[in-house]
Amino acid sequence: MGRLSPSDTKRGDTVALTAQVKDELLGVNPSSTDARIAEATAMLRVAGEFDQGLRGIELRADFAERSVADHLAATIRDVCDVKVDVTSSSPGSQSRDVRYEVKVTDGARDVIRRFRLVTASGHPVVGLPRHIISGTIAEVEAAWRGAFLARGSLTEPGRTSALEVVCPRQETALALVGLARRLSVAAKTKETRGTERVYLRDGDAIGILLSRMGAPRVRLEWDEKRKKRQAKQSASHHANFDDANQRRSAQAAAAAAARVDRAMSILGDDVPEHLADAGYLRVKHRHASLEELGRLADPQMTKDAVAGRIRRLLSLADKRAKELGIPDTNAAVAEDS
Repeated sequence: MGRLSPSDTKRGDTVALTAQVKDELLGVNPSSTDARIAEATAMLRVAGEFDQGLRGIELRADFAERSVADHLAATIRDVCDVKVDVTSSSPGSQSRDVRYEVKVTDGARDVIRRFRLVTASGHPVVGLPRHIISGTIAEVEAAWRGAFLARGSLTEPGRTSALEVVCPRQETALALVGLARRLSVAAKTKETRGTERVYLRDGDAIGILLSRMGAPRVRLEWDEKRKKRQAKQSASHHANFDDANQRRSAQAAAAAAARVDRAMSILGDDVPEHLADAGYLRVKHRHASLEELGRLADPQMTKDAVAGRIRRLLSLADKRAKELGIPDTNAAVAEDS
């Protein structure tokens, strides 16, 4: 059996997390009939359409999950007392997965009017109905809940984490942006390959919206995963930073050792004994830090004392090299690089 590619794994994680959110949202009991209607209206606006069929006006909406389709069908039956059918379609050219369609034929006009999917003049609503845009906070939360149930997704916390809803047109996406603003959350819209989306990428904003829609348990899990990822990234950053510092220190020590070796050659027997001792330590322990060299000295010295003696040794050697007209200690570093 072949292994999943990274993109397949990522898609699987997204599907699993999205399913968790939807399962929790389906368990929410709206606080009022108006909130329940707002939820169903958003589902119909995001995933539904109505047009003239053989038996008159038909209202249809399709979903990826049977539970979501049944949820909408139950609301329509309870609110409008009409017959609602839920059918499934096999995977085909339009979709790789089974889809579930909610369909109302007899009484579709009543449903359309009750959920205000048309304006007072009879024209189809292109965004979301005004009574939801200016409705109560409970209705605003319910509308976002319905939109997410219909076409929402949530990815795992990470650099590209996002909560988004696919919309049928830009006006619907902009309406959801406005509703998010009423919930103190900043959402944005984008168009990708002809598809409109409303999305959030900020982790705090995603957490807030999950709670406002009615998924506090997933929000807690999301926050925990996010904190763990941030802690892991921070630890990795510090480790990389420390490794880089250690590499730079080792490179500097090796360069200093090469210069000291050259200095000893230039000065020969004229090297002062106390400077020679520091120089021999540097050459013998090429990658040791100044602090480590100080501990190796006899008697022990501070790292500042070691650094000072090495500086004076190099200065003496460079001065002698200039007098003799030969390459100074820096030439040793150039040869090593």
